Amino acid sequence: MATREPVESEGGFRASVSLLRGNRDFRRLYLASMISLGGDWFLIVALFGLVLELTGQAVAVAFTIAAQDLTYFVASPFAGILADRLDRRRLMVAADLARALLVLGFLFVRTADMVWVLYVLLAAVSVFSAAFEPASAAAMPNLVEDRDLSTANALSGSLWGTMLVVGAGIGGIVAAALGRDTAIVIDSVSFLISALLIWRIRASFAETRTAHEQASIRQDSVETVRYARKDHRVLALLGVKFGWGLAGGVLVLVPLLANGRFDAGEVGIGLLLAARGFGALVGPFVGRASLGENDRRLFLTIGVALAVFGAGYALLGIVPSLLLALPAVALAHTGGNQLRAAALLGINRNTLRKRLTELGIEPQSRGE
Repeated sequence: MATREPVESEGGFRASVSLLRGNRDFRRLYLASMISLGGDWFLIVALFGLVLELTGQAVAVAFTIAAQDLTYFVASPFAGILADRLDRRRLMVAADLARALLVLGFLFVRTADMVWVLYVLLAAVSVFSAAFEPASAAAMPNLVEDRDLSTANALSGSLWGTMLVVGAGIGGIVAAALGRDTAIVIDSVSFLISALLIWRIRASFAETRTAHEQASIRQDSVETVRYARKDHRVLALLGVKFGWGLAGGVLVLVPLLANGRFDAGEVGIGLLLAARGFGALVGPFVGRASLGENDRRLFLTIGVALAVFGAGYALLGIVPSLLLALPAVALAHTGGNQLRAAALLGINRNTLRKRLTELGIEPQSRGE
């Protein structure tokens, strides 16, 4: 609920197919993530529709988003420590089984007085998601050869946007045609399938680590703050990431417009979220060529991406139909994910400069 470099070429596609065919353990991890992510988008479409039906209030949708995203944000640092210290396979399987059980609780939310239960359940699901995802990312280098790592990262990095397009689009149709309960049950089953696939992985999920190599939330946080205070470029990029997170609240508009102005129900919610996923996939490709090697072009790209994000949602506010709303949302998130990719690249680039300087190597950068 991260942006990696996507597969861009025919060669990259062939490498991806070869890796999935030849590496059984990575294939199982990839399929597990794909299935559970698709189920997640089935769920969120159903929950948006349920909350609006029971309460009819925009603030209830906002609380739904906050219960998911804010909880994930708070839990992530601690979950990362668990992924570093515990058996990752067991942690991921436990997280899947817990989510499979918790999701079924949404079936019992039937009245406005019970909506608070939905928030609690969604927050609990997000805690276990925060444990699963860093464990999955940390396990990957142990499941593939070094030469295949970039291909594995590209495949995994494209999953979020891909399954948002597929899962949300199909989820909206399923919720409208077969009912929200069906979508909820599908999400629960997706976690069970994911747990089975992960349990069948035979390769080690982690290398043995010494005590001094263990992660520390306090130490890492202090180091990050110190570094950002010394390098204002990093501070600015962190500010961009923080601001982008706040801007995510505009997603409240998606279910409100789908149910209100466009009168399209869960189908409309699913299609608008799918348009968001399409923009998320396209954004990094669009911005890649414009990033360049120097920070001036990097920050210019971020500025343009912010403008595109704002323009997309400004258009969403005035378009009269769902058909016109879809490209507006796609445009907004093309800019949004271009922004995310640029900010992450800038943070990584400046972190690398720091590391080279510490090693006594003069960083080389064109245009600076």
